[in-house]
Amino acid sequence: MELDLGAVRAFVAVADERHFGDAADRLGLTQQATSKRIAKLEAGLGTSLFHRARTGTELTDEGAAFLPDARALIALADQAVRSVRVRDRALRVDVAGTRLAPTELIRVFHEAHPGVKIDIVTSRGLREAQPALLGGAIDVTFARVAGELDPAIAHQPAYLEPHHMLAGRKHPLAGRRRVRMAELAESITWMPGNEPGSEWADYYTYLQREFALSIQTAGPHFGLDHMLDELAASRDRYTFGGERMRVPWHAGIVQVPVVGPTPLYPWSMLWHRRNRHPALPLLIEHIAEGVRPFDPASQWLPPGEPILAGTPQ
Repeated sequence: MELDLGAVRAFVAVADERHFGDAADRLGLTQQATSKRIAKLEAGLGTSLFHRARTGTELTDEGAAFLPDARALIALADQAVRSVRVRDRALRVDVAGTRLAPTELIRVFHEAHPGVKIDIVTSRGLREAQPALLGGAIDVTFARVAGELDPAIAHQPAYLEPHHMLAGRKHPLAGRRRVRMAELAESITWMPGNEPGSEWADYYTYLQREFALSIQTAGPHFGLDHMLDELAASRDRYTFGGERMRVPWHAGIVQVPVVGPTPLYPWSMLWHRRNRHPALPLLIEHIAEGVRPFDPASQWLPPGEPILAGTPQ
């Protein structure tokens, strides 16, 4: 049989929502129209895809078997449409956070190529960004490459960002022009934003082991402004910030470069290998030209960091 994409899309919506009415709302259809699409699909396949009950709708065994391929079919169809429309839309770039270094990298790119339309989005790291790349929701993301990537994702070094210490003026190291890594072991590194399983938490686990740091992650993360207020009142806590991180001015906070060695946060640029957005090659070239080399004599990266390969993967 020849599958009707509208019917397959309705099937996926009902499978997700577990309710015909909610699926109809998601599709912008009436519940009757949604039911008709499912009935047509079941007739063509010669099997029931759902168990219908008062409490909701559940997949049959046949429906559960069909669902992965149905999702793949819809994703492929959507990708085909996007490939035709791609030349007319903005380049969607995930910068992780608007205060972070990738935002500055994209701002400089935009100054060099003002005719390129750009949409800035943010995510909670590679766990969100990789599925968004695979599904075509974004064109580019910036993240530290940690763990296995889907083979469809390409990446290259983007920026090795030197660390700074952010601390209150009451901190014993606040008056220094530079702070050595060994000196930081005597204080508490306060990082409540280190989400377990994130690529940045993994990075700071390596840093903690290498330099015997006392990293404290407990407590809710109320944002950078709140952190700065708390650090300004502390004598024994500090946090790390990147060289190009946009830190809001605070009268009680100092920002001091870290040396001996300088830890670098390894930002990579990632994109889908099949992405054909016309601005993507321009961005890839621009980012590659700005990467500074790693100096192991004065700088530090976790052992075996993928970015050390230095070439697109």
